[in-house]
Amino acid sequence: MPAASRTENGDSAMKKKVRIIPGFGLSMGVTLSILSLVVLIPLASLVIFTAKLSLSEIWEVITRKRVLASFEVSLLTAFVASLVNAVMGVVLAWVLVRYDFPLKRLLDGMIELPFALPTAVAGISLTSLYADTGLVGKIFARFGISIAYTRAGIIIALIFIGIPFVVRQVQPVLEKFDPLYEEAAGILGASRTKIFWKVILPELAPAIFTGFGLAFGRCLGEYGSVVFIAGNHPYETEITPLIIMSELQEYDYSSATAIALVMLVTAFLILFLVNLIQIRNSKILNGGH
Repeated sequence: MPAASRTENGDSAMKKKVRIIPGFGLSMGVTLSILSLVVLIPLASLVIFTAKLSLSEIWEVITRKRVLASFEVSLLTAFVASLVNAVMGVVLAWVLVRYDFPLKRLLDGMIELPFALPTAVAGISLTSLYADTGLVGKIFARFGISIAYTRAGIIIALIFIGIPFVVRQVQPVLEKFDPLYEEAAGILGASRTKIFWKVILPELAPAIFTGFGLAFGRCLGEYGSVVFIAGNHPYETEITPLIIMSELQEYDYSSATAIALVMLVTAFLILFLVNLIQIRNSKILNGGH
């Protein structure tokens, strides 16, 4: 066998033996164990508890008028809040990336404050602020508009906890965006508005949709920051997580898990769509390969 062939075979054998992650077997075992303990087993227990009910009983639980009303409140407020976050998140990301101003780093850090702040603290603060006697709420109360203990208050709370998801998705895309495209469009006679809609927005769209999906999933299951400002009026401002908590307090675990399973399936579908968008975006960035 020629020396060159032996060298090539030796190199290929070395490449096969080299692991990207040292101790791959152990690392994979630890990863699967943590994933099972934190995610898979809790979700499996949810299905097991729900399986104690027949399909007709599950249908009866999730189609109660009060439960359906809570689904409507949670889905509608989460969707509206996520739409607002999709718009305002782009504006905030644009300001943080395209402009320099005093205390810019402080503002950038404050974007992630909802992640660190306990949701109960956020809920109490927003309630005291937007109540009819609060600093902001009393201004609207003069015109007969109530914010706290209405769906508008729920939306405000959800905007607060969902805005970082959109900003942190859009911000890196804006930072990597090549300004030469904008300059070329400007040279060709495009206005600033047309440059944004035809050049910049198509590049931001996947990140915006991803941020919207993540914010929507987060808002859908939010409890701590909403339960105080919602007022929890049945059929009006009662959210689904509160219904689940009520069932648990009554030790009706099967009904609670049946309602929670609906929320789980909804969240799974949202994250599935988010992943599809991310995969499509990766293919586009890689030239379709």
